Amino acid sequence: MSTTGIAGLTLGGGVGWLMGKYGLALDNLRSVELVTAEGHLLRVSQDEQADLFWALRGGGGNFGVAVSFEYQLHPVGPMITGGLVAHPFERARDVLRFFRDATASLPDEMTLFGGLVHAPDGSGTKLAAMVACHCGPLAAGEAAMRPIKQFGPPVMDAIDPMPYSQLNGMLDAAYPKGALNYWKSSFLTQLSDDVIDTMIDCFARCPTPMGQLLLEHFHGAATRVAVGDTAFPHRAVGYNLVMITEWLDPAKTEPCIAWARQSYAQMESFMASGRYVNYLGDDEAGATAAAYGPNYRRLQELKKKYDPGNFFHMNQNIHPS
Repeated sequence: MSTTGIAGLTLGGGVGWLMGKYGLALDNLRSVELVTAEGHLLRVSQDEQADLFWALRGGGGNFGVAVSFEYQLHPVGPMITGGLVAHPFERARDVLRFFRDATASLPDEMTLFGGLVHAPDGSGTKLAAMVACHCGPLAAGEAAMRPIKQFGPPVMDAIDPMPYSQLNGMLDAAYPKGALNYWKSSFLTQLSDDVIDTMIDCFARCPTPMGQLLLEHFHGAATRVAVGDTAFPHRAVGYNLVMITEWLDPAKTEPCIAWARQSYAQMESFMASGRYVNYLGDDEAGATAAAYGPNYRRLQELKKKYDPGNFFHMNQNIHPS
């Protein structure tokens, strides 16, 4: 979404349409100006405060206030091939199995997400959808998208050449300002038929026309970084499942949150141990260690070095060792 703040996005990871080709947002971070708990302004990079630079690439706001960022830029577009295709919910099983097969052999230039969503008109109509981006030459993008556009056929096909900036704002309307949200997420061990069937069963009971079950596919450059090279450890090829519960009427708060929690519990047997820190909720403080896996101990040691009093604790907190 175009309204996502770049600071939190980067410091926690940075999932996006270019991660197959260029990695996560944090993989393209060159330096940070950081105000520490003691009020010192540090320039942090691979050559200056290298241990802290390692921690900032995934460690969130645990180590200071990031006041500026320097990024490695890449030439993209301005025209890319991307957009959304949607199918009737009745065909969800076929769509998600097709999505699984399609993601098994994607070029780096292509990112493909899938999931179960509601129609954007607010009618509550349930759909199975895929959203794609190909950041390479338009001819290559057209060829890569052809199987996705021809499958079905879809009831909605909005995949076309477009400015990259347009793709980044294409889904903004689904996340209006002022909406109430409750999210749960976890990486999956695999996208088996049982996972797909359970997702469909969960989504059939979704109580809000703004709810979604999304599958974010990780591949390419984002998965060619060693687990210990950055604080962000989730470098395996695979899928992150995101349960997005969103609603506008406060009276629906209880059933919406209950649905997300029940669905998460129903899917839990298919989940890996890893969690994406940017999707953790306020009620999941105990999951911080799962967000960092084998890197958590080193992060605790660096937290003790740079913020021993845990001044920066209003976050997914890493406790000093």
